[in-house]
Amino acid sequence: MASPPETDATDVVDGAVPKEGLGVAHLFYRTTVLADREAAISAFKAAETAGCQVITVAMLGHKADLAVMALGPNLWTLRALQTQLTQAGFDLVDSYISITEVSEYAAGVPEQMKKDRLYPNLPPEGKTAWCFYPMSKRRAEASNWFTLGFEERKNLMMEHGTSGRKFAGRLVQLITASTGLDDFEWGVTLFAQRPDDLKEVVYTMRYDEASAKYADFGQFYAGMVAPAHDVLTAVGVD
Repeated sequence: MASPPETDATDVVDGAVPKEGLGVAHLFYRTTVLADREAAISAFKAAETAGCQVITVAMLGHKADLAVMALGPNLWTLRALQTQLTQAGFDLVDSYISITEVSEYAAGVPEQMKKDRLYPNLPPEGKTAWCFYPMSKRRAEASNWFTLGFEERKNLMMEHGTSGRKFAGRLVQLITASTGLDDFEWGVTLFAQRPDDLKEVVYTMRYDEASAKYADFGQFYAGMVAPAHDVLTAVGVD
C-alpha cells in the first residue's frame, strides 16, 4: 500500500492536490513515426521520481496503441507526464481524469481498507489483463438513481459488492471518482489474471439491479500490463 503523500501549503493553494487520495489520469496514445522510446522512458521515470505510480499497457484494437495510467498526489505532475509524452512523439487520442475515493456506502469499512482505496499500490502482481471503462448512474424518469433514498442505494450497492467479491483473488478493481472532472461519474479499472476474468466479472455484475436498472457505461478499453520497455516494443516503438 502506498503511504499518504506529504503536501505543503503551496501545493494546496495551487489547486492541484486533493484533500485526500490521489489524482488519476488514464491517457490513451497512438504511436507516430516521431515516437521516441528513450524520451518516453525518461517521462515515466520523471513521474515516478515525483511520486507517481505509472502503469503502462499495450492496447488491443483500434482505439489506441498505448495506455498510461498514472496516479499521483499532485495534478501538475500528471500534467507534466502528459506534456512529455506528447513531446516524445505520441498522439493523445483519449483520456480520463479522476481521483481515488472512499465511497459514501463504504463509510464503515476498516481504516486499512479505506487507505487501500485512497492510496492503492498498483499494478497488482500477477494480474496483467487490464481494462478501463467509465460509468454513471442513470437519471431516467423511470429509473433515477438520485431520487432513491440513501438506504435503498446502499442496499443495492451491497448486493453489487457481493457479486464482485465472488472474483476475489482473480482480479483487482479500482473505482475512481470523476464527477465534476470528466464526462462520467466514475472510472473503473480492472486488473485480472486472464482476459476472460474481465469478461466474466462485467457480465455477472450487470445483472445486479444497481447496474441493470441504473448504470450507464462509456467506452471500454482493454490491453495487457507490462513494463514500459516491453510495452513500447509491443506497440512498435524501438
